[in-house]
Amino acid sequence: MEETAKNIAEMSFEDALRALEDVVRRLEGGEVPLDESISLYERGEELRKHCQTRLDAAQARIEKIVAGDDGKPAGTQPLDSATDGSV
Repeated sequence: MEETAKNIAEMSFEDALRALEDVVRRLEGGEVPLDESISLYERGEELRKHCQTRLDAAQARIEKIVAGDDGKPAGTQPLDSATDGSV
């Protein structure tokens, strides 16, 4: 299971989402034996967590866009430079 988690951690968001969709498709098909269904479900949960983490990181970056005087984006601010202590 540790090797699987490592592989998932290295996936791009798009690859993880495709893998998650495949897991869901297989589980919904109802042709998978119970033990394999449980393993697929566990993999799906890890993929879901990975996708959520990637989405959260993207959202944080978007929220760090710095607006200029005209209200239009003027650049970005690194996420690490948060002064309020939240990340």
